[in-house]
Amino acid sequence: MQKYADYIEQIEIDSLWGGRKHILWNLDRQVNILSGMNGVGKSTIINKVVKGLAQGGEFPSHMLKGVRLKVYPEDAKWIRYDIIRSLDSPVLDLETMTHVDTRISSALDFQLYQLQRKYLDYQVNIGNRIIETLQSGPPDAAEKAQQISIPKRRFQDIVDELFRDTGKQIIRTENEIRFAQIGESLVPYQLSSGEKQMLAILLTVLVEDNQNYVLFMDEPEVSLHVDWQQQLIDLLLELNPNVQIILTTHSPAVIMNGWVDHVTEVSDITDK
Repeated sequence: MQKYADYIEQIEIDSLWGGRKHILWNLDRQVNILSGMNGVGKSTIINKVVKGLAQGGEFPSHMLKGVRLKVYPEDAKWIRYDIIRSLDSPVLDLETMTHVDTRISSALDFQLYQLQRKYLDYQVNIGNRIIETLQSGPPDAAEKAQQISIPKRRFQDIVDELFRDTGKQIIRTENEIRFAQIGESLVPYQLSSGEKQMLAILLTVLVEDNQNYVLFMDEPEVSLHVDWQQQLIDLLLELNPNVQIILTTHSPAVIMNGWVDHVTEVSDITDK
């Protein structure tokens, strides 16, 4: 049976750039923010760790040479994780994407397409848990069943609150995510780049269904309004208190809601 880590305790990299710069970063259980000037290695640190995680999260046998993770519990061999990147580049194979969905034109669109599939699976899973709870027959079964769907409803409320100024609301009678705006129905690919980015981040956290897992984010503030940047970490922890966030940023707004003590400068974890 696969044993998954709850979180990463420490990241160690022997040589960040060709034998230079030894990295030793002790991590917080929930929020870790890596800061520093351009070119000091913030994204490189994230990329080296993520490259060593095989699809599905197996890590000891796939880590790049010189990259080591200390996890809790220490005998875990797998990590649930996701990666959010800021760059919304065009898809490399547009012809192939047209066979998937003709409305996909960027990497972020394709990420939203994949998240829609996960969102459908997530709804099936919580629906099954609600049925099982109701069939189990305890006196408080109805109350417990309602609690199962709280994260989904909170996700919908959060998105509606964030998108209120543009008049968009999630259509809650649809299985897939669609938005109503002034009498029209919109799919996620029709949103602005900032709205797509925020929706992708929130969906990524929601569909993990309150499991322990690690969310890597490389400069997630790109395209996000400063108010959204300020709310970002708090919203993610509200949707899943069990997530461990590891992010890089240049934005002061990201840390303004009480996260200053969670900021680490690259120079503070580097031995030259």
